[in-house]
Amino acid sequence: MARKPNYKFEKIERERQKAAKKAAKMKAKQDTKDEPEDGGNTLQGSKDREA
Repeated sequence: MARKPNYKFEKIERERQKAAKKAAKMKAKQDTKDEPEDGGNTLQGSKDREA
């Protein structure tokens, strides 16, 4: 016997999973933004070399 579909619950679950994925993606993007690649701000370093 097939189960009775619960469309509202399934939609809520899809939206919850989508929100979790989006939050994880944003967190990863924020983490990479916070970590400097070469140990400092490259713009300030290039200005010091020119002066």
